[in-house]
Amino acid sequence: MRIVVMGTGGTGGYFGAKLARAGEEVTFVARGAHLAAIREHGLRVKSAIEGESVVRAPAVERVHGLPAADLVLFCVKSFDTERAAAAVRPVVGAGTGVLSIQNGVDNEDKLADILGPGHVIGGVAKVFSTIEAPGLISHVLLGQLIFGEMDGKESERTRAFLAACGRAGIAAELSADMRRSLWEKYIFLVAQAGMTALTRLSAGLIRRVPETRHMYRMLLDEMTRLGRAAGVRVEEAGADTYMSMLDSLGEQAYSSLHHDLVHGKRLELEALHGHAIRLGQRYAIPTPTLSAVYAALRPYRDGRPEHA
Repeated sequence: MRIVVMGTGGTGGYFGAKLARAGEEVTFVARGAHLAAIREHGLRVKSAIEGESVVRAPAVERVHGLPAADLVLFCVKSFDTERAAAAVRPVVGAGTGVLSIQNGVDNEDKLADILGPGHVIGGVAKVFSTIEAPGLISHVLLGQLIFGEMDGKESERTRAFLAACGRAGIAAELSADMRRSLWEKYIFLVAQAGMTALTRLSAGLIRRVPETRHMYRMLLDEMTRLGRAAGVRVEEAGADTYMSMLDSLGEQAYSSLHHDLVHGKRLELEALHGHAIRLGQRYAIPTPTLSAVYAALRPYRDGRPEHA
């Protein structure tokens, strides 16, 4: 497949490198020192599970002049969705699928508004990987993709990408209810990201302290109520299931929000907690715990505050 990775960060770099090593025609889109390092040395992946590897593939800053892609792996931060969607438009042909691998549940609507709904494929990545240094991706946990057409139907392009994932050794599955799949991740991510960022603690410590464990559960309860109000088939025992997921996480599991916070980077706070609070206002559902987390992290939303 001809694949363009829009956003060669931790997620796009990790999955894109695996696809390129398997022989897919991958082009990476990156910027600055990261782009320069990929061009000079290749994209290096240091995985705690799979070892170290280097892949050499085309890397560009802009996609102008490239042929239409079969699939765009769209992996930018949620606050860059509109800008990146406009930038990737030149490689979106009549049948190109744009697979959003992002945090939150409203990126697909934003992409549809800019590129057209017929191009958008929903996706969920279960992985923790980051840019450790220019040209170097550090992979710590997991490595699974769930994706599907937003109307729930299988398509030739999703089946083709599923086959490509198989060739690349990527654990992947198709979802017939992508909205539910997105919300299942969203509910858990809001709690995990919020608590690790707010406390600056790992999952292991959060779950052992009764007060932080209780707060984690309160976030899950609020998110579950929001999901049901939004018309998503969230199970009655959903919060219990998510607490079991918390207990199954590695002792040192954090979140990308925590990583960005401690490194002084811009946060995906609006796509996660901010969006949930706005849904609560829309559906008249109280969100006191979500609001507290959002308020505490809001000063860091655009990066480390001056003098902090």
